[in-house]
Amino acid sequence: MWEQKNNTLYRKFEFSNFSEAFAFMTRVAIEAEKMNHHPLWTNVWNRVEIWLSTHDAGDVVTDKDRKLAEKIDALL
Repeated sequence: MWEQKNNTLYRKFEFSNFSEAFAFMTRVAIEAEKMNHHPLWTNVWNRVEIWLSTHDAGDVVTDKDRKLAEKIDALL
């Protein structure tokens, strides 16, 4: 579930291995590029953490972030 904290939407995802985590990141990257809205994220082995905020709006959470979060959830 996404949490709103420190002016971001945050969620941690865990997969069974690195390949699944990386494949998920690839799918997210395609959707993010379509929206021209790129997340801050990290990946360590099977874990992907994502922080969403809208830089053009002053690094706060906007509808653009909520829409991308919905698209990311649909990729699971």
